[in-house]
Order: sequence, then C-alpha cells, then structure tokens
Amino acid sequence: MKVWPGEPYPLGATWDGRGVNFALFSEYGTRVELCLFDSATARRESVCIPLHERTDFVWHCYLPGVKPGQLYGYRVHGPYEPNNGHRFNAHKVLLDPYAKAIGRTLSWNDSLFGYRIGSPEQDLSFCDHDNAPFAPLGAVVDERFHWGNDQQLRTPWHQTVIYELHVKGMTKLHHGIPEPLRGTYAGLASKPIIQHLKKLGVTAIELMPVHHHVDHRHLEERGLTNYWGYDTLAFFAPEPSYASDKTPGGCVREFKKMVKTFHKAGIEVILDVVYNHTGEGSRLGPTLSLRGLDNSHYYRLVPNQSRYYMDYTGCGNTLNMLSPRVLQLIMASLRYWVTEMHVDGFRFDLASALARELHAVDKLGAFFDIIHQDPVLSRVKLIAEPWDLGEGGYQVGNFPVGWTEWNGKYRDNVRQFWKGDGHAVSEFATRLTGSSDLYEHNGRRPYASINFITSHDGFSMYDLVSYNDKHNEANSHGNTDGDSHNNSWNCGVEGETDDSQIRGLRARQMRNMMTTLLLSQGVPMIRSGDEICHSQGGNNNAYCQDNEMNWLNWDLTPDQQDFFNFCCQVATIWRENPVFQRRHFFQGQALRGATQKDIHWLSPNGKEMNDSDWHAQSARCLGVMLNGLMTDEIDRWGRQINGSTMLVLLNAHHFDVPFKLPAMTSRGQWILELDTALPYAKSHTLKMNQRRMSGRSIVVLRFKASRWNRSKIQNHPPEERRGPHLLKQFQRWSNIATPSENGAGKSSSSDKNGHRLLTRLWEHVELISGSKSW
Repeated sequence: MKVWPGEPYPLGATWDGRGVNFALFSEYGTRVELCLFDSATARRESVCIPLHERTDFVWHCYLPGVKPGQLYGYRVHGPYEPNNGHRFNAHKVLLDPYAKAIGRTLSWNDSLFGYRIGSPEQDLSFCDHDNAPFAPLGAVVDERFHWGNDQQLRTPWHQTVIYELHVKGMTKLHHGIPEPLRGTYAGLASKPIIQHLKKLGVTAIELMPVHHHVDHRHLEERGLTNYWGYDTLAFFAPEPSYASDKTPGGCVREFKKMVKTFHKAGIEVILDVVYNHTGEGSRLGPTLSLRGLDNSHYYRLVPNQSRYYMDYTGCGNTLNMLSPRVLQLIMASLRYWVTEMHVDGFRFDLASALARELHAVDKLGAFFDIIHQDPVLSRVKLIAEPWDLGEGGYQVGNFPVGWTEWNGKYRDNVRQFWKGDGHAVSEFATRLTGSSDLYEHNGRRPYASINFITSHDGFSMYDLVSYNDKHNEANSHGNTDGDSHNNSWNCGVEGETDDSQIRGLRARQMRNMMTTLLLSQGVPMIRSGDEICHSQGGNNNAYCQDNEMNWLNWDLTPDQQDFFNFCCQVATIWRENPVFQRRHFFQGQALRGATQKDIHWLSPNGKEMNDSDWHAQSARCLGVMLNGLMTDEIDRWGRQINGSTMLVLLNAHHFDVPFKLPAMTSRGQWILELDTALPYAKSHTLKMNQRRMSGRSIVVLRFKASRWNRSKIQNHPPEERRGPHLLKQFQRWSNIATPSENGAGKSSSSDKNGHRLLTRLWEHVELISGSKSW
C-alpha cells in the first residue's frame, strides 16, 4: 500500500475524492500506528501502518486509493505511568476522537481496559491483552450531500418555543410511523411527528445527546443501558443506533436529511452536547480513545496526584479546558455540526465545568472567549446548563452575554407557587416576567432565560402532580439515585388513583403549569411527553431505562387528548399575542410619553398591589395586566409592535377568590380566552367586571376595545389614518376573492384575478399601516 506524508490538518480522516488524509494528535506518544480493518467483524487489523510524519505533535499520512467506508483505529506507544498521568498501551486499538462516523461499536471485554481487571494493584497494573476484536472503530465518510438552499433558520429568541426530546423515545411506539423507521432520525422527521410539533407551536427541537456514546458495562450486566446518552465517545459521529440505515455513511446522510426536513417545516434543530467529560470514566474505566492517545493532555488531573482525575461532573473525569488541544477538539466539533450538519444551536451539558480555568468557574474563561470571537458559532443558539457538581458550580444568571441558560430558579419557584408554598409570590412575579434579577444587570434580555418546569432529568409533569417521592427502584441503585428535593405534590394520593376528584385536580395543576410556562416572558421549553401526560411511574432519574418508561405512548386516552388540545390552545394564545414575546424587560412605568404603564400587578380588589400585598404570607392570588401598546418594542423593520392588552389572573389558593377586573381608560370588554379550571374554554365576552376564580386556576383575558380609538389614529399621518378603512375594504374582498377549487381541482381564472386583487390590497394595507394587525 502506498503511504504518502499527508498533512497535519485537518485532524481526523478526510477523504478528498482520491484518497484519505489521516491526522492524530499525541504529544507524549512515542510511536503511532494506523490500523485498517476489512470489516466490522474482523478480529484484527488487516494493515498496520506506522506514521513517520510528525508535525507539531500531530502524526499524519495520506493513503491514495482508500475510499469512504474504510474502518480504522490507532495504536499509540508510550509510557504507561499512571502516577505521572500517562496511560499509553499499544495493545489497545483506539477510536479517533475526530471520527465522523462509527464503523463498529464496542463489545465489552476485559481487554478494553489498560490495566488487569481484578489485579490488587488496580490501574497501576498493565494489561497486554489485545482488544482489537472488541474495540470501537471509526469510519471514513463521504461528506457530500445535496442541501439545496437549506440554511440555519435563525428564529429570533423571543419567538422560540423549544421541545426537548429523545430520538428513540419520541418515535419508538408511534403507529403512524413505519416500523423500520421507529426510534430513528428518519422516524423523527416523519410527517406525524412534525404535524404534532407544529400543532403545539414548537419552533425548535432540542435533541438529547446524539453524539456516539458508551453504554457502560455495569449497566449492561444488569440488563440496563445508557439511554440518555450523556457519556460521549465520539464528538463528530452521530449515534448509529438511532439510524435506520446502519452503514456509517448512511447514518450521517440520514441525520442530514432529518435536519433538512425539519428546516423545511420551519423547525430548528438544537443539540444537547456533552463536552465536559467522556465515557471513559474514572481511572478504573476502559481505555477507548483519549485516555490512550494522550491522557495528561485531554483530561483534568489532580495536581501532584496525576493518577487521579478531577471530577466536576460526577462521571469520573473532566475534560481539560486548560489544554489548547481540548479547546481545538471542542471547537472543531461544534463548527462541524453547524457547517456540515446544519444544526441551529447547542445546549451545553454541565456548562459550568467548561468555564473552570483553575478551580473556580470563570465566565471569562478561554472557552467563552473563543466562542464569542468565532464568526460561525457566535451566531447560533447557545444554551448553558449553568451548573456542575464542583464547588461554586451553580451559576444561574452568571453566564456572559450571547448565552441563554436553563433557568433552574424558574423551575423551582413555579413548582413551589402551584404547590402552595408560602413566600413564593414575589419571586414568582419576577420569574413570570423574565427573571430580570438574574439577567438584566449584565445587559441580557428576557430570552436569556430558558424557562422550564420539567426536563428529561427529573419528574415528568404528570409525575410532578402524582408523586411526593421518587420511585427509582428499577434503576437498581436501591432508590438512592436521583434528586430527593422535587417540589412535587401528589394531590392527595401517591401514584395512580381512580379518585375522580384527585385526577381532576392533577389535570388542573398540569394546565396551570403549562399555561404559566408558555405565557411567561423568556423562552419556554417543553419536555417531550408532557403535552400528552406521559408518566415514568415516579422515576425521576430514568437515565438507564430503554423501554416503555421512556418511550412515549401515542395511544391517547380522552383525558390525554384533552390535555394536548389545551396545550395547543395556550400555544395559540402565546403565538397570537406579541405581549408574551417581548424582547425587553418590563419597566413598570410609562414609556415615551405613554399614559399607561407597560405592566400592572393587581390584587383581587382590582387595584395595584402594594408592599403589604407582596409580602403577605397568604399572598397566593394576583393578576398581571400586560399593556398591548408596547412603545418600547419594534419589529425587524423598525415598526412599533402593538397587540392586545392581556390580563392573566393566577390563584394558587385551594379556595375560590372573587377578582375585580381593572377599569380601563378606553371603552371595551374583557374577552375570556382561557380558564384552567376547565379542560377547554371557548372564547367569550365577560358581562361583569368581576370574575370568580376557582381554586388553583389561571384565567387569561384579552381586552377588546368597543370602537376604533380616534385619538390613536390622529397621532399618525393622514395616509396612515386610512388603514382601518382599507382593512374593512380588505375584509369585504376576502369574502369574495379567496381562491376556490373547481371540480377539476384547479382555481378558476376569476378566482385567480380576485386573489391577485386581494394580495395587492393586503400589501397596500401593510405598507401604509406599518403592521398586518390593526
């Protein structure tokens, strides 16, 4: 086989149409061998090629004639000195950390460990057994793909609704998806799933980890698996078990097709990524990739005790963010997923670990500096899980501009409020309006807050109202795993019940929380399955359950269908009323000469809340009126955004409360849009100035002016005052000029002419009014 010198960049295996360039970093390695395998079942490499070229600690070669689909790995020689941080073992075939596809997943065997399993010296011993039959292998891929005009959607943050899901769990049991596609990327991008998401108002899906990950041995031995996938092994390769096409190249193409399909539907794709640790685990873990390539460069070791790993993640190791090569690996991976796979953003697992320069979390760390200056990554959606397990790791509100955060304080406070805990109302108001106490001080806006009440980690929403305690016995940890502080309430009975009153209360509590979530300022994130009342039987840490506990059941009961319809109704209210999608924080005062404040907090007597109202121990009922004349908000064309004034009444008491509706400066009526005391509420006009609120409920009202506000029209130039008149003319035309289908399935010529006139009239109305909604 011909071997040419090749190039040190790019790292990984790169096919150029004529051959493949291989490049691998290892500073302390003394010899590197490239191993080529003929098939996934091969027990040894067919060719072992020593790499003689070494440039800036990058070992490289070029193999002409090698094609996509070639399976490969590396053997790296060097010192095996755990006490000095070195764990080289040339008996181990290692996975390229830059591999873009997986040609073979690992099969557990003692030979995968660099030390002798069972030795009293533990990891200080040395294992000389060859792991070639069992090691994971990379595969060369052809990166070409016909994207057409596909590109990142760049949906504005304040108009984003995120839906967190698991590729397999979302589709595994869906009868509307062909069985071979269930649980796969192709199944996720199928018509039934996209229709479901569109009905729910979702604008972005957040995929739980899709990087290739390790299924740990101790789980497999207990009949469990690493279902969540938070132990990454390959940062460039999509997880092959989620592909219907099991070939390495087919897996990559299927992922790209999925992204392209979602973009066509107007839905962004965000990846949950794990760059804080790897699946190699602690010092007693296997030697699969980074550990054997250059352990002391890639991992954070304990100072003066280099045998041991710093563990800020609870997973045995932490990647070394002080190493330029680690930063290079992470940044190359991120850019690859944006430029080559077209994803729209990332959610960074345990992001505080990425900001640890020495020991403390540093929001000015090198990782953030690189992200901010990068012309590609600085423009995509960046979401931080703002905590890790190390000292000072809880960093909610402390990430720099350009970042949004999972707002754990929002989650906790909303749960406490609807549970009925005291002293929660003042903070609840802050969380409802975007958490200005966390984000405004450093120049960020309400959409820096990713609002969530439930996520994959913890109770589902159904279980949140059905269980006081976790029930994780199925995880085989003696129910010791998972968080014991959940702010949950079972509404009177632990677990399932036939009691109609308790079931009704639980449904109401879920409606309260979903309404709160979608109508809060900030970015709502819905946990998959919450909208159809999915239960995990009280398990709040189902990370290892690849079964019906995590798979969504799409055979909906009438109650589940009613709740889904309700969620869609709330999503429609959010979408149609721009006052719920503000880019700026409320100021609580009149702006730019306006006569009314942008927000009013009301007590049940209809008056502004005072200090005693806010601090009363029994303060669990309040109203918030959001002014639809948003003088401080403009759209992308510089036009003022105006919508309806909305009134949201919230009662966390267990008893009914009469609420006097506020008096308005202009004549009009309050329209009831939603009442969570009812499974589904039709919009209708209130005939009284008082609303009796049921215990534990939310009422959403919209103010409808009785006539056009002439004073507002007179503030605009004469040509703009014609807007209402033209709108009426447009509405008359719409009744006669809408294209219809004739018997042949085509629009008639007269219909088409009418539609053209209608379109031109609509454009004229928009032009002179500056808005589509008068």
